[in-house]
Parts: sequence; C-alpha cells; structure tokens
Amino acid sequence: MVLEGSCHCRAVQFSLQSKTPCPYMQCYCSICRKTAGGGGYAINLGGEAEALNVRGKRHLRVYRARLEDGSESPAERRFCGRCGSALWVWDPRWPELIHPFASAIDTPLPAPPERCHIMLDYAPGWVRVPSGKRDPHFPEYPDQSLEDWHRSHDLLDP
Repeated sequence: MVLEGSCHCRAVQFSLQSKTPCPYMQCYCSICRKTAGGGGYAINLGGEAEALNVRGKRHLRVYRARLEDGSESPAERRFCGRCGSALWVWDPRWPELIHPFASAIDTPLPAPPERCHIMLDYAPGWVRVPSGKRDPHFPEYPDQSLEDWHRSHDLLDP
C-alpha cells in the first residue's frame, strides 16, 4: 500500500510503500509522547526506506532524543521546521525501515482489530489506557514486530 503524508502546513509532503499500514500500536514512551503524542501516546506505522519520496526536504529537521542514560539516540525523528509536525522516525540500526507517524498520513488507513498499548512503564498517571479484550498491554516492547503482528492478523499488504 502506498502511504501519502504531510505536515500540517503542507511544506513537507511524502510517500512511501508500506506492508504494515494498520495503526494498531500506541506507544506511551516519553520520547514518542512528548514529540508526537496527542492522547499521551503516538502511533507509528512501518514503511520501506528505499521507497520514501519527499517534497519540501529543505523544511525537514531532525531530532535525536536524549536517552535515560544521557546518551543520544541513534534514531532520527523527522519533523517540519515550519509547523513542527512530527513526520517519521528512521533508525540506522534498521536502515531499510521508515516509521511514519499515523498522525502525518493523509491516506485512509485500515481500522485495526485491536490496539496494542506499549511502553506502559513510561505512561504518565494522567493518561487513561483503555483495557479490554482488544487492548493488549505491554510494559515495554510488544511480543511481535510490526510485520509479525500484521501477518498474524492477515493484514500484511503484499
């Protein structure tokens, strides 16, 4: 599936191919929450780095988060320098992947059959995390990768 996205002011527009377009995983870590979260969490998708096409590159900025140990994360969080919209994350440890924020995607996305809530050890007390049969919880990372989850729910886009 081709995902098309943009920042709020539309100075940056992008597209990429994705086999994992279902916005099912809500991340409550402080980095995602503070740089891109809306409800106390952020939702990342998966995409192919080699398929990324960007218009308005001159407006892109990069943020590398400080980790708890004081070191700098190797992950690059791209955002628009004009309006501040969070766009995607790229990490050199997995150079073939781009993780766009669902909030930046303009393409209609498939509705997930469940919402996995991850990094709950870092969720602030004011955030109300849904619970129920279709809301699995994870203290940190989930048991499955994005691709494995999509495959297990028969949602992997070829």
